[in-house]
Amino acid sequence: MEKFGEIICKYRKIILIIALILLIPSIIGIKLTRINYDILVYLPDDIETIKGENILSEEFNMGAFSIIILDNMPTKEILKLEDEIKKIDNVEMVGSIADVLGTSIPIEMLPDDIKDIAYKENSTIMMATFKEAISSDETLKTIETLREITDERCKISGMSAVVLDTRDLSNSEVVIYVVISVIFCFAILQIALDSYLAPLLLLLNIGIAILYNMGSNILLGETSYITKAISAVLQLGVTMDFAIFLYHSYMQEKECNQDIEKAMSTAISKTLVSVVGSSLTTIAGFLALCSMDLTLGKDIGLVMAKGVFLGVVCVVTVLPSMILELNTLIEKTKHKEIMPKFTRLKEFTIKHYKLTIIVFLIILPIAFYGYKNTDIYYNLDKSLPKTLQSITANTELKEKFNMVSTEIVLLDKNISNERTNEMLDKIEKIDGIEWTLSLSKIADLGIPKEMLPEDLLSKVENDKYQLVILNSSYEMATDELNDQVDKVNAILKEYDENAILAGEGPLMKDLVEISDHDFNSVNTVSIGIIFILMILVLKSISLPVILICVIEFAIFINMGIPYYTNTILPFIASIVIGTIQLGATIDYAILITTKYATARKEGKNKEESIDVALGTSISSIAVSGLCFFGATFGVGVYSKIEMIGSLCTLMSRGAIVSMFTVVLALPAFLLLFDKIICKTTSKMTKLEN
Repeated sequence: MEKFGEIICKYRKIILIIALILLIPSIIGIKLTRINYDILVYLPDDIETIKGENILSEEFNMGAFSIIILDNMPTKEILKLEDEIKKIDNVEMVGSIADVLGTSIPIEMLPDDIKDIAYKENSTIMMATFKEAISSDETLKTIETLREITDERCKISGMSAVVLDTRDLSNSEVVIYVVISVIFCFAILQIALDSYLAPLLLLLNIGIAILYNMGSNILLGETSYITKAISAVLQLGVTMDFAIFLYHSYMQEKECNQDIEKAMSTAISKTLVSVVGSSLTTIAGFLALCSMDLTLGKDIGLVMAKGVFLGVVCVVTVLPSMILELNTLIEKTKHKEIMPKFTRLKEFTIKHYKLTIIVFLIILPIAFYGYKNTDIYYNLDKSLPKTLQSITANTELKEKFNMVSTEIVLLDKNISNERTNEMLDKIEKIDGIEWTLSLSKIADLGIPKEMLPEDLLSKVENDKYQLVILNSSYEMATDELNDQVDKVNAILKEYDENAILAGEGPLMKDLVEISDHDFNSVNTVSIGIIFILMILVLKSISLPVILICVIEFAIFINMGIPYYTNTILPFIASIVIGTIQLGATIDYAILITTKYATARKEGKNKEESIDVALGTSISSIAVSGLCFFGATFGVGVYSKIEMIGSLCTLMSRGAIVSMFTVVLALPAFLLLFDKIICKTTSKMTKLEN
C-alpha cells in the first residue's frame, strides 16, 4: 500500500493530466447515453402483458397509442387533422367517429351506444397509434409534432405524452439538483474542515468521479431518468466521507513528517485500508438492487456501485495529486475548525446507555408498525405536477369521457361475432367497465365492416387476432382496477385460452405485484450480503447482527415517519430506500465498532473502549451524515417530480436518523453485549470482561 502511495505522489502531474483528458470521453459518453423515462420498460420480458405489447407492436405496428380530445371541432376539421397526423412517419393509424360519419351523415343518426362513447359536451375523441414503443425517441418526437400541429382545442393524452413531459421536466431540473447539492455540501465542509480551499478540492475531485461514472453509463446502453437524477447527488453524499478521511489523514501525517510526499503516501496507504472495507459494504448494498425483478433496480444498483468504485479510485489518485500540487495554497487558506468535538454527547451516551436501550425498545414497535403500514402509490401520474399538458389531458379524458384505463384485448380472429358479443356482454357487467368496442359490436349496431375504411380494418384485425377495446373508470394501479383485470382475464380465458389483455392497466397490475415481491426480496438480499461481508471484515458473529439491527432500526424510523405524517410514498422509493440507507450508512456503525474492538484488544475495558471509539468517530460520522443530508435534502425540497423528491427526502432524513442511531444506540448495545461480543469475535475471546 505504501508503495502505491509513493507512485501516486511521484507521478501526480501525469495523473492530473490523464484525469483531465479522461473527462473528454466522459462528457461524450454522457451526451450519447440514452435516458429512459418509462418505468414500465423495466418489467420482465416473460410476463403475459409484455408479450401482448410485443404482439401489438410487431403484428399491428401498435407500439403505443394516444387518445386525443377534440373540443368544439366540426367533422370537416377533424378529417383534415387526421390527414395531417397520418403524414407523421411514426403514426400507423388515426381513427375517430368522423371516419364513419364523413361530412354528410349527422351525429344524430348514430346509435346511442356509439354516440355516448364518442361525444361528450361538444367534445369527441380521436385515437392515434404509433409504430414505435411508448417511450422510444421516435414516439416522443411524434407527440412533440402532434402538439405543434394542433391548437388549444386538442389535448393529447396517454403514457407517451406523460413520458415526454417527464423527460422535459427532469432535464430542466437535473442540473439544478447538482448545484443545490454542491452548495449544501460546500457549506458543511467549510464548517468541518480547516481550510477554505480544501472543500473546493474535495468537491472538484468527486465531481470528476461523477462525470466518469455518468460517462461510463454508455456501456450500459441506457439508464433511467430516476438514475440520472439521483446518481450524482447520491454519489456525492456517499463518497464524500472517503475524501474527508484522506484529507484528515494527510493533515495528521504532516504533523509528524515535514516531507509532504511521504505524509501523503502514508495517508493514501491508511485511506485504502480503511476505505476498502466500508466501500465494499456500500457497493454490496447497491448491487443488492440488481436482485429486483423490476430491472430498474439493476439500473440504479449498477450505476451507483460503479460510482462508489470510481469515487474510491479518484480519492486515492486524483485528490492526493490535487492536494500536493496546491499544498501551499491550502496552508495559506487555513482557518480554525468550527465543527464541535461532541464531548458532552459522548459522555451522555456512555453514562445513560441503559436509558438508551429502554428508549430503543419503546420506539422499535412504533417505528416497525409505521414501516409496515406506510401507504405507497403506483400511479406514475401522481408523481408529476398537475399542470403538465399530459396530466391535464388525462384528467379531462377521465372527467368528460370517464376514460381512465384503456385496455386492448388480443382475441382469436376465428371467434364468431356472436361469441365475441356474448363475451363482451359479460365483461360489461363487471364493476368499473364503462364500455367495450369491437368490430363484432359495431356490426351488431348496424354498421357493417363494408362501411369502415379498409386501412382502419387492417389495423384492428389480422390473420391471427382481432382487437377489442375495453374502457375502465378505475384509477391505475388501484386494488379495484387490479381486481377488475383479474375478472376480465377470467372471462377472456373462457372464450379463448390464448387471449391476452394488454394496456397500461394490466401492466400497472404487474408492476404492483412485482414491486411487492421486490420490496421483500431486495431487503433480504442486501442484509444477507452485507452480513456476510461484515463477518469477514469484523471477524465476528455477534457484531454484524448488532450493526444490522441498529441500522434496520434507523430504517424503520425513516420509513415509518410517512405513516404518522399521512404521507403516501411512490412505490420505487419504498423498495430501494432501505437498501440504499443500509449500504450508505452502515459505514458509520463499522467505524465505531472497529475502533471499539481495537481498543478492547489493546486491553481497555468496555467503557474506555467506547470512550475512545466515540471520541475519534463522532466528528467523522457527523460530517459524513451531514454531507449525505446536504447532498440530498435540497433536491428533495426542490424537485417537482415526486418520485425523485421523495427518494431524496427519504435519503436525507435517513442519513440523519442513521447518524443519531449509530452514535446513541450502537454504543449502548456494544456495552450491553460486551461479554457476548468478546466470546464471538476473533482475538477477543480471552479478554476479561
